[in-house]
Amino acid sequence: MNRLEALRSWLQPFNRVGIAFSGGVDSAFLLSCASRTLGPDRVRAFMVVSAALPGREKAEGLATLARCGVPHRILEVDASVIPGFDTNPPDRCYHCKRFVFQNILAASREEGCDVLMDGTNADDLGDYRPGLKALAELGVESPLARFGLRKAVIRELSREMGIPGWDRPSLACLATRFPTGQRLTPELLARVDAAEELLRAEGFSQCRVRCHGDMARLELLPGEMERLMADRPHMDEALKALGFRQVVLDLAGYRMGSMNA
Repeated sequence: MNRLEALRSWLQPFNRVGIAFSGGVDSAFLLSCASRTLGPDRVRAFMVVSAALPGREKAEGLATLARCGVPHRILEVDASVIPGFDTNPPDRCYHCKRFVFQNILAASREEGCDVLMDGTNADDLGDYRPGLKALAELGVESPLARFGLRKAVIRELSREMGIPGWDRPSLACLATRFPTGQRLTPELLARVDAAEELLRAEGFSQCRVRCHGDMARLELLPGEMERLMADRPHMDEALKALGFRQVVLDLAGYRMGSMNA
């Protein structure tokens, strides 16, 4: 039995499942697998919207929910009321996940779901992710990680299954763009979101704008750095217009979890 078949077999016994839907590739894949295995009537999707959600991921997530045929609920969360979010401690993700998933769990129980699951994949287990502890404490299942499904495999399976957005760049929570201890505000989160959207509009496929005070540290794919340097004056001016005083290019390039170092 391959991993996809194992996932589908694991889903079968549930009467109704809840999916914590972020709008990204992983949760879209899980949502599609659940819907195709159980039928859309036995699946509920819950999408949390807050200032920490990239605008593009919100738009693409809402579009996915609109066309998937699965009953869903949008949960608005004020990030400023999440304990430990704005002060950005090392375990911020734990406090945020616990608060958010308590809300999703309550909604899933109202919908009669037997289980709540999220899109954590096998690659996520190798990074510093204190939020995983909160998921375990709350009994949230992560079947993609359970069955060893890595990001590259999920993308390939999504492509084969015709799931739209299988090749979308990973976005992640905007709070991951800031070093531990830097205070998070809606204005700073919006600034980083606007800066990354600007880079994508200029054709940069996978990028991160890490915010160190008033400095923006750009992480790009190595093959796209030369293009940025060729248009350096324009990009420098455009990013500074968003409120950054200094813009630097990280020669190590794009990588997951660079703030965790």
